[in-house]
Amino acid sequence: MARTLHLEIFRHNPSDPESKPRMQHFEMEETASMTLFLVLSQIRETMDATLQFDFCCRAGICGSCAMVINGRPGLACHTRTSDLPDHISLHPLPVFKLLGDLSVDTGTWFRQVGQKIESWVHTNKPFEPHAPEERMTNTLANEIFELDRCVECGCCVAACGTALMRNDFIGATSINRLARFYIDPRDERTSDSFYELIGDDSGVFGCMGLLACEDVCPKKIPLQDQLGIMRRMATLESVRGILPSAIRKKFLGCKESCSC
Repeated sequence: MARTLHLEIFRHNPSDPESKPRMQHFEMEETASMTLFLVLSQIRETMDATLQFDFCCRAGICGSCAMVINGRPGLACHTRTSDLPDHISLHPLPVFKLLGDLSVDTGTWFRQVGQKIESWVHTNKPFEPHAPEERMTNTLANEIFELDRCVECGCCVAACGTALMRNDFIGATSINRLARFYIDPRDERTSDSFYELIGDDSGVFGCMGLLACEDVCPKKIPLQDQLGIMRRMATLESVRGILPSAIRKKFLGCKESCSC
C-alpha cells in the first residue's frame, strides 16, 4: 500500500515585502521510484504553481536542485522518497543568497570565489591553437579528473560550520578546486603562489575538520584528503625560511631537482 508523504516546505519570496518566512504543508501519495524532484514537480504542476526550486539535468550533474532535506544538504533528483520517513522537511541551502522558497543563488558565490582563488591554469607559454595536447600519465590524469567531478551544488558549503559563521571562507569545494591545479603540471604557479591564495583563516586554516563537507558530497569527492594536502603545503610554505629545504621537499614529495 502506497504511503502518504507529508511535506513541510519553506516558503518565502524576499523580493516581495509582504512575504514572511513560513513552512507550508503538502500531502502526496508516494509512487514507485519517486524522487524529491518528482515530488516538487508534481506540487508545482498540480497544487501550487508559485513554488520555486531549481533544476536542470535531473541526473545529479548540474547540481541545481541542492537543498536541505530533513536537516541534511542533498540533491533532490538523487534523493528517493523511499529512503526518507513519511514526514519530510525541505529548506533552502544556507550561506547562499535566497532567491525564493528553495531556490538560492549559488552561481554568484562560485563565480566570486573562483576569481578569488584564480581558478584557471596559469602558464607563460604562448597559446598555439594547432599544438598537440601536453602529455601526462594516465594516473595523473585520473587524479585530476577525480577532483574535477565537482558539480558546484553547494552542499559542502551549506554543511560547513566555518562557512556558516564566516562569509569570507572559501569552503571545501574551492580548496578542492585549487588542489586540482596544484597537481596539474601545466600550471606553473609555485607553492608560494598557492599559499598566498589559501594560507589564512579564509582558506585551509579556517577549516575546523568537522568532515561534514565530505559526508554530504553527492559525488563522493575526497574533500578532506585534498584539504590535508593543501594544508600541509601551506604549513610548509609558511616555515620556508626556518625548515631545511631537504625536509620541506620530503614532506611535499618533491624530486631532488625541485627548486621549491
